[in-house]
Amino acid sequence: MSAIPETPAPPPTEADLLQQLPEDERQRIQDRWRIYQLRHHPSWWRRLLLFLSLIGPGILVMIADNDAGGVITYAQTGAMYGIGFFIPFLLLMIPVAYIVQEMTVRLGAVTHRGHAEMIWGRYGAFWGVFSLLDLIVANILTLVTEFIGIRVGMSIFSVSPFLSVPVAWIFVASIMIFLHYSTWERLALWIAAGNIIFVPLAIAAHPDWSQVVAAIGNWHIPAGAALGAFTYVILANLGTTIAPWMLFFEQSSVVDKGLTIHDIPSGQADTAIGSLSMGVIAIAIVVLTGTLVYGHAGAANFDIQAILHILRQSSLGSIGTALFALGLVEAGLIAAIAITASTSWAVGEALKLPRSLNLKPQRALPFYLSGILSAAMAAMVVLIPHIPLGFLNLTVQVIASIFMPAAMLFLLMLLNDRDIMGNYINRPWQNWSAFAIVGFLILANGLYGYTIVFPSA
Repeated sequence: MSAIPETPAPPPTEADLLQQLPEDERQRIQDRWRIYQLRHHPSWWRRLLLFLSLIGPGILVMIADNDAGGVITYAQTGAMYGIGFFIPFLLLMIPVAYIVQEMTVRLGAVTHRGHAEMIWGRYGAFWGVFSLLDLIVANILTLVTEFIGIRVGMSIFSVSPFLSVPVAWIFVASIMIFLHYSTWERLALWIAAGNIIFVPLAIAAHPDWSQVVAAIGNWHIPAGAALGAFTYVILANLGTTIAPWMLFFEQSSVVDKGLTIHDIPSGQADTAIGSLSMGVIAIAIVVLTGTLVYGHAGAANFDIQAILHILRQSSLGSIGTALFALGLVEAGLIAAIAITASTSWAVGEALKLPRSLNLKPQRALPFYLSGILSAAMAAMVVLIPHIPLGFLNLTVQVIASIFMPAAMLFLLMLLNDRDIMGNYINRPWQNWSAFAIVGFLILANGLYGYTIVFPSA
């Protein structure tokens, strides 16, 4: 009796093959398939949905750059120097931020690798460790300023820091662990939208708009401004405009989002919109405090609590001050979300861990813990009694500007490596612009160091 031939197993379907992939890759392929369908549909509505689906990393990194530390720095800048030099200076920071961050979009879309992974792979373990430690230290310090903003903002509503700071940390950790990348990004963008509150508050301050316009052309520095303090504030504003975490965050976000070379124009537009939004909001805060706080006795020594107290007594009143405080909380929260993710991505890339916000915590717990624990360390620092919040905030921004040249040089070397970038390497004008930014950072850092060593000068 002849054996009955076995029926061959049917070939695996596309769905079967998809299920065999790692969870983060499966989610990314599904997101890319949705993008593909939108890109190949002729209707204007689908094209709008395509653009809205592709944007996110650029706007998010720039609005998160207007973090609590940035809001406090801009508020202190306006209180100390009024409407003058820092209005055109912050306008100049818009293209500066765009030039720096646009490079991360191209690098991520071309290589499909995060910034830390590229440095480790291209320049070896020594420079990889150097850049990673540089980032982790800067991120923890910057997270301190975010929790300062949350603590100070919620204190306006008589909420104890021992409640507001831990709750904020739990929220940041929870959405990072339990949300997929696309949901995490959309929620973060909705939170970031609250940053716009500073624009109507600046308008409500009834500034002299002719003075604002005049400031753009004359770069006016108040008479008697001390060189050391003035340079210190310049560095603080630089540090809150471009910071190391932004490079790591946007590139890794582009990779986790799954953007390709076809998406580079949308990524550039996303970054341009974010840069413009960042600049407008920063200027609004300087105009606000430059109008209502500048000129008060002891303005140069104001910390953020004193500024809020003066705002409450001004035409802004209790409601306006409460809105400012909510904006400060929002700024700290959105930046804490972004910076915590940048730490996790960088550590995951460096240690070759499973690394994606699309992964469930049981599969990528070390990846999530690296960012969450760094945020916990920063939160504990803020809970130290009688810590000098205002001085600490400005100092952190200055430290960020000191760390930035090294991070920029790694970025420039990668963007000029044709083996990596192919036809997407930097153009000459991009290199010259980037080198000018690095040169200015080094010059400002050197000038500030000189005033520390020779204070009488």
